[in-house]
Amino acid sequence: MSAVTAQRHGLQALSSGETGLLKTLDALFEGWGTGVGAASMIMPPLLPVESLAKLDFFDNFPHQALLASPLDLDKRDGVTGTRPSSFPTEVLEPARLALPSAACFAVYLYHEGQEVADGTTVTVLGRCFRREEYYDSLSRLLGFHMREIVALGSREFVQDHLSRFSDRIASFTAALDLPIRKEAATDPFYDRGGQRALLQKLSPVKHEYLVDELAIASLNVHRNFFGERCDIRLAGGGEPVFTGCVAFGLERWLSVLLGRYGDWDTAVEAVTRAGAELEGASHASRS
Repeated sequence: MSAVTAQRHGLQALSSGETGLLKTLDALFEGWGTGVGAASMIMPPLLPVESLAKLDFFDNFPHQALLASPLDLDKRDGVTGTRPSSFPTEVLEPARLALPSAACFAVYLYHEGQEVADGTTVTVLGRCFRREEYYDSLSRLLGFHMREIVALGSREFVQDHLSRFSDRIASFTAALDLPIRKEAATDPFYDRGGQRALLQKLSPVKHEYLVDELAIASLNVHRNFFGERCDIRLAGGGEPVFTGCVAFGLERWLSVLLGRYGDWDTAVEAVTRAGAELEGASHASRS
């Protein structure tokens, strides 16, 4: 597949410069997580359809859903041509696995049926997939990297988690001289006509950080939705946990940083410098 054809499908290889910047950003964001006690984990690349269905994923995000299905070896001979560009559904086995659109789903499913201590934090780098109406270079891809820092615990802990990282994102983007703004957004993890939807209108559960019109990071609080659906309970109390996450779309960061600094080496230097300044300020405030 040529680079042009790949980009039309929302697929893009990263050059060595792009790869270097992505790794620099991800190491920084992962360090933010481990610095507050987050366990760094690797989650499965695919998730069971039945598990995501339990989270109302296919009701709330049908436009993003992508499924993985193996070939039915008894029926594939009916496909004409030795180099097919696609396979009809009749030669596929039932799709029991899905490509996740966000990294945090796997974290909640991993903790399903468990009791966790208040203050539990996990950070993951996920390869995420979203079916979009159109694709646009690094800013809108079919497959992309998402770094998340996920909090599970009491309402107060999740609120503190998101507040801490809201301040950190603001300081980091200011050091990078990025023209960013924070806006309330909607999150469809709630029945549109129910009390949770009304509560969301009164108290937003999702905020995005945008450069121009491109969201490069978000803060998400899901209240006790995932705690209830996955039966994740607070140790010692037994009530469903509250959850929240901080998410960074890494390729989108590459897009805005290239626009700001003009080349990958300069962008890497700027990220490294801004990260060091932020860490120095953090140490100074604690001393």
